[in-house]
Amino acid sequence: MRSSKPILLVEDDRLDAMIVKRALNDLKVTNELVHAANGQEALEYLTNERNKKPCLVLLDLNMPKTNGVDFLRIVKKDESLKKIPVVVLTASTEEQNVIATFKLGVAGYIVKPMDYMKFVEAIRTVTLYWTLSELPDEE
Repeated sequence: MRSSKPILLVEDDRLDAMIVKRALNDLKVTNELVHAANGQEALEYLTNERNKKPCLVLLDLNMPKTNGVDFLRIVKKDESLKKIPVVVLTASTEEQNVIATFKLGVAGYIVKPMDYMKFVEAIRTVTLYWTLSELPDEE
């Protein structure tokens, strides 16, 4: 990715988090990967002034404490956070989740492929897109 900012992965499943990390390593993505196990942890990370704001958030939806939709509602209302691109990376194929998350301003919605090589291709597509995209500077 062009940005040196971290990527924030919001994922409660440890195996899925390891797969994302492995895929990013396989793709030679050099951005630090920050992992939060739920939306509440992710919000704590994002609102801590000592932490660098991420260039991208990869967000699962079905999590304990603060789920992905609730996380999006909070982030997209916050002026200092709403410009951070959020891509949903979830097992949910529910149309209502797709609609709800796009209404809240997600940059994309990807259903986690079961096959590892297809998963890597999905991550490659996301990282390639954000490598080429121009993002607004922080204010």
